[in-house]
Amino acid sequence: MTDEPYAYRYVGPADLLAAVRPDATGRPIRSPGDLAAWLASRDADERAEPFTFVVDRGGSLRLAPRRSEHVACAGGASVLSAGEMTFVHEQGRWTVSEVGNHSTGYCPDPDSWPAVAAALDAAGLPHPGRFTDPVVFRHCPRCRERNLVKDHDFVCALCGADLPRTASRTAR
Repeated sequence: MTDEPYAYRYVGPADLLAAVRPDATGRPIRSPGDLAAWLASRDADERAEPFTFVVDRGGSLRLAPRRSEHVACAGGASVLSAGEMTFVHEQGRWTVSEVGNHSTGYCPDPDSWPAVAAALDAAGLPHPGRFTDPVVFRHCPRCRERNLVKDHDFVCALCGADLPRTASRTAR
């Protein structure tokens, strides 16, 4: 067993991976000032929506507009977590109000939270201490389809096969 966090490789559509431009990754956020400057460059409507995020293999938070693909935000690389994050301005500073692991391109487990918490802590950003909207993904062993598990129903939505109850940790 290793103490190194699990890295999720991209499992989404190949055409999205092929369109990734390594020079157009998400904005690294390493401090409250980085976040404030980046959010200041966004319009008010966009700031009110969740943003796409990844935590890269180095443990840094990267942000992109909501309609960005996680794989583009990550520059096509593996990530420690991915999802969406919402910020609110309170008492003169930006804080994370909501954060979830919803990324069908990477399918990170809720247990990827420690990587998100570490990236937010390193950047000096207050956060809720957990995923506020966690989701569970599973790959079907029969048809290989990605599934979002709802209501603890571990059955493939495409072929009806039973889905694994625990996440597979075989690939990095």
